[in-house]
Amino acid sequence: MPALPAPLVTILLLTGSNVFMTFAWYGHLRFRSAPMLAAILISWGIAFFEYLLQVPANRIGYGTLSAAQLKTIQEVISLTVFVIFNALWLGEPVTWRTVAGFALIVGGVALIFTGRG
Repeated sequence: MPALPAPLVTILLLTGSNVFMTFAWYGHLRFRSAPMLAAILISWGIAFFEYLLQVPANRIGYGTLSAAQLKTIQEVISLTVFVIFNALWLGEPVTWRTVAGFALIVGGVALIFTGRG
């Protein structure tokens, strides 16, 4: 069975890492009555798993992708994961402003991935 291309592996690992990080950063907002120290320690524990995916993602992707491209991919994934998380976990609606802002960011992504520097 052939290995998956490095950019695809990178995207999959970054997606998993962003799911963990979004829960680490924002998951506790659903439990505002929990003690702050508990929220910090639990978030820190979740973030550990984010790093287990994020570091290999960047190591695998770098060389095939530039550092700027890796960061751009990570940000797009992060925003996509957050919009879904925000709607499903926190129950906040996706507004037209969210969609419009995301569309502007996609324009920035196109700029990063076109041309040669």
